[in-house]
Amino acid sequence: MTGHSEDPNADVQYHLEVGPEDVADTVLLPGNPERLEKIVAHWDDHEIVAHHREYRTATGRYRETPISVTSTGIGSPSAAIAVEELARAGSDTFIRVGSCGAIQAEMDVGDLVITTGAVRQEGTSDEYVREDYPAAADYEVVSALVAAAERLGYDYHTGVTMSADSFYAGQGRPGYEGFEAAWAEDLVDQLSEANVKNIEMEASAILTIATVYGLRAGAVCTVYANRETGEFRTEGESRAAETATLATHLLAKMDAKKREAGVDHWHAGLSIDE
Repeated sequence: MTGHSEDPNADVQYHLEVGPEDVADTVLLPGNPERLEKIVAHWDDHEIVAHHREYRTATGRYRETPISVTSTGIGSPSAAIAVEELARAGSDTFIRVGSCGAIQAEMDVGDLVITTGAVRQEGTSDEYVREDYPAAADYEVVSALVAAAERLGYDYHTGVTMSADSFYAGQGRPGYEGFEAAWAEDLVDQLSEANVKNIEMEASAILTIATVYGLRAGAVCTVYANRETGEFRTEGESRAAETATLATHLLAKMDAKKREAGVDHWHAGLSIDE
């Protein structure tokens, strides 16, 4: 796609190289560009609409529901750019689809973690809003993700995620030649004792920025490692992708039901068919 500009009001976005005709209302946000193919495998059809730097975007349909996916690369700075530019292109709902490390002993590799809120250990969201502003997932997105996981029969956990800027020191891992940050030794234990479920690198920025802008966002990650038990396997990667895809369809059904009922917010008095 050509003709992109650094002008934030341009139709074609500077980094993602997408415009309003390229993306659906709901966009799934994996980090790894290679994960895009594993996500669209669950859809009925798709087309690659842009690929620039770490940002690879496809749009298609799942059942009758339009759906898009944009890879963000690693970390909150690039994820924030994706949310900014997708919002400017017209998208209003964002679901991070990723992998994570669990920090509760009862969580198994391959389980899903559906984020309800996040510890903002990343610095990107600090550049948007004061540090005591919460990183909260949209409750409609959380509800759709839970319903999707239930319908698919996947084991899942809901709760608070910690998002870090560093894979090594920032997550309490040794750095080069065994370097350890001064505060890192007790990090995982302190988070675990506070009932934080998992650690990853993008959710809190995505949730915070979406809330500031009045948009919807959530996150679902597959557990690759349990920091408490030492178990590590890249297992169940497709579960988060399938769950987020079905959740997108359920959100569309929820939105239609809200319109039919003449209400602005989803509530327990409404019901939807798959």
